[in-house]
Formats: sequence, structure tokens, C-alpha cells
Amino acid sequence: MSKRNSLGARLRYAFDTSMSAGPIALIGWLAVLSLVVIVVAGAIIALLGIAPEGGETLGFVEAMWASLMRTLDAGTMGGDTGWLFRIVMLAVTIGGIFIVSTLIGVLSSGIEGKLDQLRKGRSQVLEEDHTIILNWSPSIFDIVAELVVANKSRRKPRIVIMADRDKVEMEDEIAAKVPDLGNTRVICRSGTPTDLYDLGLVSPQQARSIIVLSPEGADDADSQVIKTILALVNDPRRREAPYRIAAEIREAANADVARVVGGTEAQLVLADDLIARIVAHSSRQAGLSAVYSELLDFDGCEIYTIAQPGLVGNSFGDALMAYEASTLIGLVTPDGEVSLNPPMETIIPEGARAIIIAEDDAAIAISTAAIAIDPAVIRHQGKPAEAPERVLLLGWNRRAPIIIFELSRYVAPGSTLTIAADTPDLDEVVANLSIASANLSVEYGHVDTTSRSALEALGIAGYDHVLVLGYSDLLAPQPTDTSTLVTLLHLRKIADAAGVHINVVSEMVDVRNRELAEVTRADDFVVSNKLVSLMLAQASENDMLGAIFDELLDEEGSEIYMRPVEFYVATGTPVNFYTVAEAARQRGEVAIGYHCPRPGAKANGIVVNPGKAATVTYQEGDRLVVLARD
Repeated sequence: MSKRNSLGARLRYAFDTSMSAGPIALIGWLAVLSLVVIVVAGAIIALLGIAPEGGETLGFVEAMWASLMRTLDAGTMGGDTGWLFRIVMLAVTIGGIFIVSTLIGVLSSGIEGKLDQLRKGRSQVLEEDHTIILNWSPSIFDIVAELVVANKSRRKPRIVIMADRDKVEMEDEIAAKVPDLGNTRVICRSGTPTDLYDLGLVSPQQARSIIVLSPEGADDADSQVIKTILALVNDPRRREAPYRIAAEIREAANADVARVVGGTEAQLVLADDLIARIVAHSSRQAGLSAVYSELLDFDGCEIYTIAQPGLVGNSFGDALMAYEASTLIGLVTPDGEVSLNPPMETIIPEGARAIIIAEDDAAIAISTAAIAIDPAVIRHQGKPAEAPERVLLLGWNRRAPIIIFELSRYVAPGSTLTIAADTPDLDEVVANLSIASANLSVEYGHVDTTSRSALEALGIAGYDHVLVLGYSDLLAPQPTDTSTLVTLLHLRKIADAAGVHINVVSEMVDVRNRELAEVTRADDFVVSNKLVSLMLAQASENDMLGAIFDELLDEEGSEIYMRPVEFYVATGTPVNFYTVAEAARQRGEVAIGYHCPRPGAKANGIVVNPGKAATVTYQEGDRLVVLARD
């Protein structure tokens, strides 16, 4: 009895195991049951000699065929005659109804399950030369939009996104916020980028570039980014060729670890550091953020690093005049070092790559046309004397300490920074501020920056520069920008009432709110999410871009300045950009554009990489955009 029970238990266990294998096992059992019914019915008919009334006796094979037809189609038995034959076939038909209806249910359930699995985004992507975006953040929409522009000239471009989110939700959000995908197809997968199996779903071995975003809402965002890079570069299935990885890091303190993990394969975009430096520089040179946006935007001029054998043996100063539709700004040495605006007498060696601003890489070509320079309009006026500055910082977020440190590196002795913010830990963070020099003294107070009366009490008109930051550490993006807009509107009313112009630079989180903020007539807006997105998208296409921007934003390297045009050329007379470039070259600088604010001018009159042969009549108040060392 024990053995019989043991055998029965084993059979039941074997049956349960096979049934749990899914729809295929169920179909297999239904096929076995169908075969049993058909064989038994065929055997009964053949052995007992049962035949339709007035018909011939059926053999075993014919009887099986007749049973099969009635199993699959209940209507077949409608023409049967003879009660004994009808009874057998009725039993077969009833069994067939059970079997077929069960089969339909199994197939329906299996198909629905497969569709659910596809909706979960767990199938492997079989693409090549695609761009992968790992993790999800508000920056992803601008990145996708920029990559769509970059992909216009490519054949069948693909963007593959993987994040720990629902696949359908990701697809719906991208469709809503990036409606024009052009010829680019976006593929979404659900998974954890730090998991090796999940990474395999997006085929990084065949990707042309990989962007690793700082995940939205994660407290340990940098840790997740570093672990993702670690998983990519140390995957046992990785390719031999190096990856091109662009990764977003929030805290500069985590950058060293990320560099150790990623090595030469990873370009790091220090988001807070990048935004803080651009905000600090733009506060002293209104319009500068638009120059950076133009350089990072795929829809305008971009920075390329490209071999130019025709420049080898020439000095850098001579090479500046070699392009009419492009602007040479530096070199990548044969050992991979970036040098922006090197000394004009530097000889370009064999194996060096040129760093060039151009509208497209197809537009980069050494010009053979004659160069027309008018020495009579070149001016050699010196730089204005530095004077102490009074700077007001309204609002606070985690980027404020970096902005203050950057300001302290550039201001003249005797400068003052006043901090007015309404955050609970203001006393502590101000006490721990790092100041680069004694040129800048800091004072602060707890102020409601959305209150007009509180702002008026600060004596706004007495400051040279006003910086407005959002409370992005405490509020969501939209409430942050709403608070910033309220502050900007109050500043506009205060300036109008006093009859003065206040130099105001503001940080916005969402690019869509910038249009609303235009009514405040602030001098410049730095859209943080947009700039980070542009930087990541560009870094995924250019493996030297991170090093180039590191030097652009470094005090010891060459930086972008916007200087009065009358320091370089005469105003009120047509001047071509060859002449402007020559005036800058004589100062050891590279002219890359100009700022001529005119009513209705595009990009507020900022032009980067103008054609050198075209003439422009500059006016007082216009500025040149130059790359200089001081």
C-alpha cells in the first residue's frame, strides 16, 4: 500500500511538474489525450465492426480518421446514421469539444502572456551601432531630442533606453514630450542597469555609444552610476574595443572613483559643477550661457576633433586663418592632451587633431580663397581696469557653494557677496563655504526671496550683479521654477520703479519655463537640465568633449570671454570676420563669434562661428566672443 501511494504521489508530482512548464506542456497533454480518444474510438469501431447504417465496416485507420474529424469539428457527426455508431461518435465529439475548447483557452492565455512579457520589455535588443541610455531622469527628453537631430544623416538610427520603469510608460512619455523623432526609432526596455543580465538585454557590445544618467529621485544616484559603469567595463561578455561612455555624476567628490572605474572609456559630466561654473561665469558676462548652449546644441555649430593633415607644419596662429566657414580653437596633441588656444607660434605636429567649431563635419575644409584683412580698422585698446564688485545671491541649492567658489576666483579685491535665502540650514552651509581668495567677502541673511518688501529692503539697485537660484533641493522642478519666476518678476518691478537696469542672471530647471521667464527681462537664463542634457548628448558623440570643457571652465586654461568690440575693431564701419580674427590673434586670442543685440535678432544676437568673409557693422555695446587665457 505504501509503495502504491508512493508511486501515485510520484506520478502526481511528475504531472504537476509538467503542467507548470507552461502552455507548451498543456498543449502536449491535450495532444496525448486527443490521441488516446481517437485510438480508443478507432479500436472500438474496428474490433466490434460498428458501421453507419447501410454503410461498410470501417477499418482501424479509417475509424481513427473519422474519430479525428469529429474531435476537431462537432458538426461532422450530424450526418451519422445507426444508433450504435452515433453513440460512439457522440462520445468522441464530446471529448473533442472539451479538448478543443481547452486548447483555445490555453492558446489565448499563452498569447496574452507573451504579449504581457513583451510589454514588460524583457526581450533582448538585436541592434547594432545604436545609442544606449541607461536610467531615467528629466534630462532624457532633451537628450533624445538632441540625438534625433544628430541622427538625421544616419541610416536607420536607433536609441535604446533601459531603466527600472514600466516599458509602456516610458514609451508614452517619450512620445508625448518628443513628438518628432524623425528617422530615429526609440526602443525601451525595463531592467536594472547595474545588473549584468539586464545590461545584456540592450546589447552594449554592439552599441556606438552609451549614456548613463543620474537616476531620478535616488539618494545614492552617483553610486548607481558608478556601479553601472563598473558592470559595463567589467562584463565578461564585453567587446575588446573600448566603449564610448558618457556618464552624469552629481557630486564632484565621487568623480575620482568614477574615473578609476571607467578609465579612458568613460567621460564624466559633473552636472552640478558644470552648471555652477556656467552660472558663475554668466553672472559676470551676460549672454555667455547662450554661447555654451550653441556649442552644445546639435542644431547649431558643434565642436569637432578631426585630423587635418593640411595644417601640419604650420603655426597655430597661421592655421587660424585657414578656414572660412569653420573656427579652429585648439589642438589635441598626438598623446591625447587637449590644448585650447595654445601660443600662436606653436607648430602643429604630425598626428595632432584639430579642435574646430563647425556647423557640420562636412563643412570643415581648408579655404583656398584670398584672405582680406583691413589693418586700418584694427584697434589695440587695453582691457578695462578691474573694480570691486557687489554681487547678490538670491535663493539657494546644492550648486551655490560651487558658484561662490568660482566667483571668488575671478572678482577683484574688495568685492562683496550678499546671500539672501530662506533655507533651514543656511547658517551651517555659509559657515562651511570654501572661498578661493580674500578678494571676496561674504555676508548673508534669512530672507523670503518671494517677498517684494523683503527684496526692496536689500537695496537691489546697489548691486552690480544679481544671481537667482531655485530651491531645487527642497522643491520639485515646477514649484522651484515658479518660486524663481516670482522673484524675477519682483526684481523687474523694483528695477522699473527705480528707473535702473539690474544685471540679473537666473537658473531655471525646466527649459519650458524659460519662455515664461522672458517677460521678466532678465539678462540671462541658465537652464540646468537642458545644459546637462546637451553635454551628455555631445559627449556620447565626441570622446574628447569632456576634456575640452574641463579646460574651457578651468581658471588655468583658456576660457570664453565676451569683450567690447571697440577693443578690437572700429565701430560704425563694415568689417569682415577675417579682420576680427586677426585683431584677436594679435592679442593671443581666438575670435569665435560676436554678440550684437538687435530687435528681433535670433538667439538675442549671439552668433557663433560666423563666416569670415561676411561683413558686419558693429555698434557701441556690441561684444566679441573670444577664447583667451585671461
